[in-house]
Amino acid sequence: MVKEKSTVSFKYSLIVFLILVIISGVSLALSSGGFIISVKEVGFSILSAGQKGVNSVITGVGNGVSAVKELAELKESYNKLVQQLEDYEYLQRNNAEIRKENELLREQLGISKSIVNKNYVAQIIGRDPDSLYSAITVNKGSRNGIRKNMPVIAVQNGDIGLVGKVVTVGAFTSQIMPIYDFQCNISARIQHTRDLGLVVGQGNADSPLQMQYIKKRVLNELQYGNVVVTSGENENYLKDIPIGSITKIKTVDYDSSLIIEITPIIDFARLETVMIVDVKTEQE
Repeated sequence: MVKEKSTVSFKYSLIVFLILVIISGVSLALSSGGFIISVKEVGFSILSAGQKGVNSVITGVGNGVSAVKELAELKESYNKLVQQLEDYEYLQRNNAEIRKENELLREQLGISKSIVNKNYVAQIIGRDPDSLYSAITVNKGSRNGIRKNMPVIAVQNGDIGLVGKVVTVGAFTSQIMPIYDFQCNISARIQHTRDLGLVVGQGNADSPLQMQYIKKRVLNELQYGNVVVTSGENENYLKDIPIGSITKIKTVDYDSSLIIEITPIIDFARLETVMIVDVKTEQE
């Protein structure tokens, strides 16, 4: 009985001893700050991870905003460059057109000075659709010295050619009847053979002119490409102004004359500037 009590007492003492050792260890750890340091370290790690995540999010958002801003700036710069390029191309086209116009005017003025008779350079400002474009309006009239029946010539690609004659004169504008008009009849010669005939219009700028009254006997002397010029007779037109070149020659059994088609020297679809000549007055 006494022995059992001693055993129980020993076990109780051992348990108490172990508890005291544990408490002593915990107290020692708390008093030395080891446990507190561990808690701080854990808290710092958690806080650092959170701050890093928040910082990453803020940095990503900031980078996104910067990228959007840079994209907008790039788009604005691109639009400005496109506009500058368009302006440059527009100026280039304008400069090219101005240079071309100046070259044409210099060409016209050069020919104008070489003509003995007084003449007036005029710009085409209209065409009359009611008469199949057979009436051409220019910006010179009686105030500029223009009179009815004055011949009109022009220069294209360095070649001088007959345009027609003035039929109506206003104070500041005039109307020209072109050589392709039905009513236009021009005394002309084949430059190579000097045979005299009459050139008449067919009513359309796209249709060839026709030369009449050239005898069949000269057929073998004619060639395609031969130039037909004004005869200068009756003082209606200057002499030897090119009208066009022969493109077709036809014969008819019942007619003693040839039917000759002529393509005008002047391309009327591209005609912009003309010279109106006063055949009765020489340049001063």
